[in-house]
Amino acid sequence: MKSGIVSFLFLAFWAVSPADASQANPIEKILEMISDLQAKVIAEGEDAQKEYDEYSEWCEDRSTQLGFEIKTGKAEKAELEATIEEETSSSAALETKIEELSNDIQTDEADLDAATKIREKENADFKAEEKELTQVLDMLERATSILSKEMAKSGASMLQLKSATSITDALSVMVQASVFSSADASRLTALVQTEQNDSDDEMGAPAAQVYKGHSDGIIGTLEGLTEKAEGQLDKARKTETTAAQNYQMLKQSLTDEIKFANKDMDKAKKDLAESQEKKAIATGDLEVTTKDLNEDLNTKKTLHQDCMNAAEEFELSTKSRGEELNALATAKKVIKETTGGAAGQSYSFLQRAQVSSGADLAKFEAVRFIRDLARKSKAPALAQLASRMDSAMRLSAGSADPFAKVKGLITDMIATLESEAEEDASQKAYCDKEMSETTAKKDELQAESDKLSTKIAQDKAASAKLKEEVATLQKELADMAKAKAQADELRAQEKATFEKNSAEMKLGVEGVKKALSVLKEYYAKDASHGSAEGAGSGIIGLLEVAESDFTKGLTEMTAAEESAAADYEAYSKEDEIATVTKQKDVEYKTKDAAGLDKAVSELSTDLSAVTDELTAVIQALDKLKEMCVAKAEPYAERKARREAEISGLKEALQILDGEAALIQKSTKHTSLRSLLVSSPPITMPTFA
Repeated sequence: MKSGIVSFLFLAFWAVSPADASQANPIEKILEMISDLQAKVIAEGEDAQKEYDEYSEWCEDRSTQLGFEIKTGKAEKAELEATIEEETSSSAALETKIEELSNDIQTDEADLDAATKIREKENADFKAEEKELTQVLDMLERATSILSKEMAKSGASMLQLKSATSITDALSVMVQASVFSSADASRLTALVQTEQNDSDDEMGAPAAQVYKGHSDGIIGTLEGLTEKAEGQLDKARKTETTAAQNYQMLKQSLTDEIKFANKDMDKAKKDLAESQEKKAIATGDLEVTTKDLNEDLNTKKTLHQDCMNAAEEFELSTKSRGEELNALATAKKVIKETTGGAAGQSYSFLQRAQVSSGADLAKFEAVRFIRDLARKSKAPALAQLASRMDSAMRLSAGSADPFAKVKGLITDMIATLESEAEEDASQKAYCDKEMSETTAKKDELQAESDKLSTKIAQDKAASAKLKEEVATLQKELADMAKAKAQADELRAQEKATFEKNSAEMKLGVEGVKKALSVLKEYYAKDASHGSAEGAGSGIIGLLEVAESDFTKGLTEMTAAEESAAADYEAYSKEDEIATVTKQKDVEYKTKDAAGLDKAVSELSTDLSAVTDELTAVIQALDKLKEMCVAKAEPYAERKARREAEISGLKEALQILDGEAALIQKSTKHTSLRSLLVSSPPITMPTFA
């Protein structure tokens, strides 16, 4: 209570005027006032107990509610953090997948474009070849038809055709007879000469009389050319059909791959957008949840401290009221036991004593008030101030201004507390600013570190995949090179075998022809060998059969060689295209992998720098926390306690100022002062 026992007694003494002293016993009045004060203190205690019970119940309910909210907030925070981590991993995987699909699509599109260009060139070559062969066949068929018709006729044209010794002569006769155009005849003559030159290269020059008198031989030659041209046309068409089918199959395969890859990439992009959206939502929710959780934790901490302070204050006030009631009871007992005989004396003892002890009573009240304030706030400085005030009061007894020294001590303490409050406020502002800026810098660096780590992981994965693909391509190139070497070796063996066998066949054909020539010439010149003509004819017939067989074998051998050579040429072209394509893939992918490795190195350097800076910021933040946060008493509590101390000290000054005014007022009662001069001062009991 702010009004102490001694102050109350002083007021009681002052309230008893000289007029009332003659009519009523002052001791009885004092005892009555002490009883009233006891009842008032008890009533205040009951009200304080009721208020404390209500506050304690509120503290318990609020603490339970905050505990539930904190538990829920922690669970939500953990769930949101797990969601963010999961979506971050999912986003990284989807980004890698999108990049892989994009590379696959680009590769397939490049392959399709290259295959399309090759197909267009092959088709153009085929069309040109087909057109040329079709024209040749048309000319051969017309020439054969015309020759057959003309030979069936009689007359000058027939005689001229029969006299023709070669196809060239026959065509010239047909041109002169206006049955064949000179342009077609020129082209056909060139074709025949080309074939003859090829045949001469393979079998040697034919005899000069080979076509002499054999117009049907000319037709046979044209039919042979027709058959060969048809075979070439048929082969070209089959090759074109096969190439077109292979191209369509390759195109369909690549188109399907591109289609499905685009579909997968669209889905991956959609999933990535959804994952990033989920992560953004979870991040926003996490920020709100974390803020609410921190507020709940701070509130619970503050609530606990406030409730503990309230309980401690209630305990102190209860103890103070108990001490006050005990002191009042003791004073009441002492007054009853010691003033019974003196109450009836005739001099006005109390009136004289009250003025003499007024300053002492005011000093005692101020000291007791400061001591109570020191006990409540647990401030050693205030307890020391109370001791110094008590010493100053004893030393200043009888001085003109008994409160000057005490008020000076209180004023100095107020100034000291206000200075500490100002310094503490400056320190708090500095800590808040530095903590905020350092925490923001730490969060920024942490985000940058996470971003760099994710990018490094992605680039490393992409580089590893490219290197794996390069290794696969290099293995395929090695296998293709090995297969090409084997094909080259096989082709060389086939060609060597053909050259050896064809040379033998050509030699055989030439030998048979030479033998036929010798025998035919012999039997034609000497008719005396008529008896042997039959045997000679048989030999000649067998030689002609042998010639036909040798020629047929040579033709088949040549056709097989040409087919093998064409197949080898086609394989070589395909292998060359595939090799170039794969080599380019190896070159580009190796370059891309090197670029990714370089990027990883640069990013690792950046990450190292960010990590070093982050470590430095974390260390600085720890030092700030040690300086600003790791305090036995939070700033808000220190501020509230210091304000309470300053308020209490100012109230003590008001008590002293009030008592000083009261003493000054008492100087006007001269009659009482004269009474005090002739009376000894009263000795008051001291209460702890």
